[in-house]
Amino acid sequence: MEALPPATLVASWMCRLAAAVILLQTLWFKFTGAEESVYIFTQVGLEPWGRYASGMMELLAAVLLLVPRTAPLGAWLAAGVMVGALAAHLTRLGIVVQGDGGLLFALALIVLTCALATAYIHRRQTPFRWPSALNQTP
Repeated sequence: MEALPPATLVASWMCRLAAAVILLQTLWFKFTGAEESVYIFTQVGLEPWGRYASGMMELLAAVLLLVPRTAPLGAWLAAGVMVGALAAHLTRLGIVVQGDGGLLFALALIVLTCALATAYIHRRQTPFRWPSALNQTP
């Protein structure tokens, strides 16, 4: 694993922790069948199995993000799940869901941003090649 400069390492941990905390916080609602979660997955036609699958993917992404060696994989998994969540918001749910003021949409954007930042910070640890311009050290 490549050693990162201290400021970059702090940024990595901040992004990974923010994404993991948000992902873990939402699990309670998915796994307990909270009214809002059931509503969301009913609207997209995936209740209940989509709710459970989404929760499992979010749990796995959060755990992977918190382990330094697997952070890039967790970042890509989190990004993929959040792209799906944002697509659901933009196509079926709307930005505001059941009067939440857009909170769930905003949280998905935060997780996506943090996940992509983490993937970029740890780009040399990923098993695929980034475009050469992104792999250069400043």
